[in-house]
Amino acid sequence: MIKEAKKSKLILPKNIWDNKTAEKVKEKKELEKVPQPTGFRMVLFPLKLEEKTSSGIIFTEDTIEQSQITTNVCKVLAIGPDAYADKSRFPNGAWCKEGDWVLITRYAGSRIKIEGGELRIINDDEIIAKVDDPRDILPANIF
Repeated sequence: MIKEAKKSKLILPKNIWDNKTAEKVKEKKELEKVPQPTGFRMVLFPLKLEEKTSSGIIFTEDTIEQSQITTNVCKVLAIGPDAYADKSRFPNGAWCKEGDWVLITRYAGSRIKIEGGELRIINDDEIIAKVDDPRDILPANIF
């Protein structure tokens, strides 16, 4: 017996929310689910702690979630079409690109909850620095 897809609580025409649409959503790869930023915004994924440190300390889910909210080390997932386009503000070009690790201010941007953590959407000028490897600047005992 095939389970029916969970119905939306919104009132939608049947052709918008049906079993086929729900199946397509499940088939999407993780990066395809990332919202595409508009204008000069960027989508970042904050560094997420492992459940267990190298020294054997096990973190609770609350601790992991709290650390992701307060972290300032993020990976750039997507960049909007107008980010770094203003030559008067960015005369040397873009400060970062997709796939880079960057530093932002704590609590910067808008937070979006996703399965497995959260995303941040920030403006292009909120990047403080670019980092080659986050392990270089974070305490060794958290990895």
